[in-house]
Amino acid sequence: MTLLKTLGLSKHFGGVAAVDQVDISVKAGEILGLVGPNGSGKTTVLNMLSGFLAPDAGEVWFADENVTRLSPVQLAHRGLLRMFQMTRVFPRISCLDNLLVAGMAMGLPEKEANGQASALLEELTLTPVQYLDAGSLSGGQRKLLEFGMCFIKPPRIALLDEPFAAVHPVMRETMAGFIRRRHAQGQTFILVSHDMPIVVELCQRAVCMNLGRVIAEGPTRTVLESAPVIEAYLGSTSHA
Repeated sequence: MTLLKTLGLSKHFGGVAAVDQVDISVKAGEILGLVGPNGSGKTTVLNMLSGFLAPDAGEVWFADENVTRLSPVQLAHRGLLRMFQMTRVFPRISCLDNLLVAGMAMGLPEKEANGQASALLEELTLTPVQYLDAGSLSGGQRKLLEFGMCFIKPPRIALLDEPFAAVHPVMRETMAGFIRRRHAQGQTFILVSHDMPIVVELCQRAVCMNLGRVIAEGPTRTVLESAPVIEAYLGSTSHA
């Protein structure tokens, strides 16, 4: 079953087509890798999928509903949540309180939010720092905390924008393990990452973008080994 799809999604900034007629579909229960060189339009796509940016043209459909013009709050309550490339947490309250705020914002009763928060802190290895202000955590710990905030009430689909960037290998494995376990339970993801080994490991299928357009899609390894994708990342070798 297709859970999320875009039809002709486009966004221009001035005269530049950041995203140009992009069609993407995501099936329920899969991890879709969204890859491509810097500036290819990946984050702009996530911004439009999550309501933080309005498209100039095209549509976003989520669970058979046209959600193109819905706000981030409306989409979150429908079960579409995201992590940002630049981590967003509340820096002046504790790690635990960040999770509780996220849970109650999603409508969880306080008791349930506390139970979920405790379980997530344990799973994400944040229990020792749960009472520290989020602003005092390391970059990797803040990313783990944002993971927890996205999953305090499990979403129908999670959009992850470079979750592994500049993260210690131990914390990266904690995040990857979290994704594996949730995927085994049927969770759906779109994963944007430049960490190709982990994209190959986690993602059954991938879409590659370049200069705002989709240039390849299919099984992840097949996409990454295709000539258009290699050329997009490395440049043409025809003049070598």
